[in-house]
Amino acid sequence: MWWLLLYLAIFLVLVFISGIRIINQYERGVKFRLGRCVGILEPGFRWVIPLIERIQKVDIRVITVDIPSQEVMTKDNVPIKVNGVVFFKVVNADKAVLEVEQYQYAVAQLSQSALRDMCGKSELDTVLAKREEIGHKIKEIVDKETDPWGIKITDVKIKDIELPENMKRAMAHQAEAERDRRARVILAEAEQQAAQKLLEAGRIIDKSPSALKLRLYQTLADIAAEKNSTIVFPFPKAFFYKLFNLIECFF
Repeated sequence: MWWLLLYLAIFLVLVFISGIRIINQYERGVKFRLGRCVGILEPGFRWVIPLIERIQKVDIRVITVDIPSQEVMTKDNVPIKVNGVVFFKVVNADKAVLEVEQYQYAVAQLSQSALRDMCGKSELDTVLAKREEIGHKIKEIVDKETDPWGIKITDVKIKDIELPENMKRAMAHQAEAERDRRARVILAEAEQQAAQKLLEAGRIIDKSPSALKLRLYQTLADIAAEKNSTIVFPFPKAFFYKLFNLIECFF
């Protein structure tokens, strides 16, 4: 009889060991008994009845899913390729298991559809300049659709936008023309400011004979700096000052 008890003890030990489950801190366990959901198990050591009960673990951390490159025709009829990434987490483990099959795949498909719809409703300039805004709208759409599944969309980002080669060249020409326009405007403003300063200086010289003399001496000093010129005054200085003032008025 002792060997029967030994076999029974071994069997009970094996049954106990086979029912042991360990749920990690970042997981939740959806418990099924004879195919029926009976609750959610928290992290730690858990035991289920073999062959009668089972546990399906669900990761509740933030999950990242890539949105593959999508070919989209924008509102202004420009074909582009755009991809992105969606971040989500499971907030109700039982709904994620019971309400949808393969929730990660379902979220990825919804995100692709929303991305195509939003880019198709926007013009190219809007898609290029307002990625954050488009990503936020996609997040709202997908979050609303996945709420019955117990899933929370935390963020959606548009990563890369690929343009046709002819569009890249056209945008490069446009940017070059814009830079040239800005350079011309800056140069014109600089010339306007310089002319204004010269006009103010001329008015000051007209009102002050001493300033006119200083200007004359400065001009003579600039000429003499070359050391290869001879300066001759055939007229009185007063006449020369008036002549110099007249020349400056013309030039």
